[in-house]
Amino acid sequence: MQIRFPFFRVTSRASVAVLLVALAALATGACGSAATRLPPAGLMDADQWLFERGTESLADRKWYAAREYFRRLVDGYPQSVHREDAKLGIGDTYIGDNSIGSNILAINEFQEFLTFFPVSPRADYAQYGIALAYSRQMLAPQRDQTATRDTIRELEVFLQRYPDSALKSEAEALERTARDRLSQSEYEIGFFYARFGICKGAVDRFRSVLVADPGFTNRDAVYFQMGECLVKMGAPAEALPWYERLKLEFEKSEYLEKAQKRIDELKGGIPQFSDAFAPILGAVGNRR
Repeated sequence: MQIRFPFFRVTSRASVAVLLVALAALATGACGSAATRLPPAGLMDADQWLFERGTESLADRKWYAAREYFRRLVDGYPQSVHREDAKLGIGDTYIGDNSIGSNILAINEFQEFLTFFPVSPRADYAQYGIALAYSRQMLAPQRDQTATRDTIRELEVFLQRYPDSALKSEAEALERTARDRLSQSEYEIGFFYARFGICKGAVDRFRSVLVADPGFTNRDAVYFQMGECLVKMGAPAEALPWYERLKLEFEKSEYLEKAQKRIDELKGGIPQFSDAFAPILGAVGNRR
């Protein structure tokens, strides 16, 4: 195998080091390509052999080798019965690498699969793979949530198109994780407002979290901070239902004891408080 390099000039020891790393990578690639040599004629069909070797390498977490086997099958045997699975296998190898670049490449592979094989029995797997690759790029709640929104979008597509998929429970669990990440991000903005006394802005942010995601796992924190803000705003009658809702929906929460204390204080200061204030929860309660 002849390897050609672009013209370059080594100007420092650092450049030499970079060159050595590049040569090592190319040597590894060359060995990986050699591993995809086809079996002797008559031993078995070439596409079958490539698929089996790719599957074995995938199981052994040898991502590059598996990718080479699958890629050669996809590119060289368009009529193979294994072509669809091999195409998905390429995406799986990128998911396995789990780097920023490899997850982007995984998305591309799965999107191509859906373009080439839109009615495949495994189209649901490709759609889920897209969402999974986006989810691997999600950042902490305090950082940009673009990848989180992308994950939710792709999972919504999955659940709409493939309601009977065997992957449905996994997709729903991943969607909950992504929605929790996005809702936590919004909640922390509201908490920041509350911490610095911007109570109206905090209340608006808390309400938007609950309207957009009424199933938010950490909504107990939202209920409690909502109540606290309303108390500070001089609206105890509006605050009380949020503390009571926290007690009603959560058997365990770090806020339960504080909420009960606040309930006792507020009911002592609002002698005529009754269920008439319950409608204050409004649209948020109706959406559950």
